[in-house]
Formats: sequence, structure tokens, C-alpha cells
Amino acid sequence: MNATESAMPADTQTLSVLVENKPGVLTRVAALFARRGYNIASLAVGPTEHPEISRITVVVDVAQHPLEQITKQLNKLVNVLKIVQLEPRQTVQRELMLVKVLADNTSRTSVLEIVQMFRAKVVDAAADAVTIEATGTQDKLTALLSMLEPFGIREIVKSGEVAIGRGGRALTDKNLLG
Repeated sequence: MNATESAMPADTQTLSVLVENKPGVLTRVAALFARRGYNIASLAVGPTEHPEISRITVVVDVAQHPLEQITKQLNKLVNVLKIVQLEPRQTVQRELMLVKVLADNTSRTSVLEIVQMFRAKVVDAAADAVTIEATGTQDKLTALLSMLEPFGIREIVKSGEVAIGRGGRALTDKNLLG
């Protein structure tokens, strides 16, 4: 995999979807995207500050279909509480990446210098490889991968993008449940 292939396409949009924390909700949301022909570029799901509510952060390819159609369909799902289209300049967006890189005695110092430069950290080391944990924007992670690529990338795992609005307001503010 080429490092430049890992970046999100330019025609993507990030949605934050608050849903009831119940079995099958994620399946129904993902199925809706599939039925409508949308490609999900990234998907991350987790609990919120309210145990009964989960947040689905979905980065969707909007090159082929308008976003308005999918948000209207999502609003029809019973377990969907709120949908917010996140604007990049008004949000903090991050992704977690684990990357296993070849690093023997001759290359290990160079790999570790790159890790330090990107404020990443080594979470596992073997005689012939290191596993690196990095968190950041798509651009940062893509740049890190391109620097590590010459050493030999063995494996990459990404969490999917998560995003939160800037400032003091919360997505769960104001009569969410009522």
C-alpha cells in the first residue's frame, strides 16, 4: 500500500450521528448507507458521556450522491437521535494508527528519529520490527507513512476518524432526548 493511498478522498464529508445505545443500531445505519450506494470511507463508534447514547462518526464519499439524501433517510431511523454535519474548520478530527515497520539494527535509529519527529511512540519492538502508535489528522498520518515507507511497512491498522466540535458546546446539549 502506498502512503498516499491512505488519505481520505477530497469529496468526503464527516457526519456525527447520535444514536440510542441498543443492539442492531449500527447495522441499520450501515445498511442504510449501503442501500443508498454511499461508500463509507471511515467509521468509528463509541459511547458518549451518556451511557444510553452512542456516537457514530462516519466519513462518507459524497462525490456520487448528495449528502442531504442520506441525512433525511438517517433521520427516519427510530434509534437515531441527532445528526450533525461537521465542518473541518469547526471541529477537531483525529485518527489512531498502528503501523508495523521493519527496523533491524542498521535502520532502527532512523525509524526512531522519525517516530520522535511525528510525536508518535513505539508500543512494541522485536529484533526485526517496531510497532508505532500515532494519532493525528489524515495529513499527519499520511506524511508519517510516507517517511516510514522506505524502511518497509509490514502492517497498518487505523481506528477510523473521530471528530468533535470546537468550543464549549456539546452535541448532546439542548433537549436531545425530548
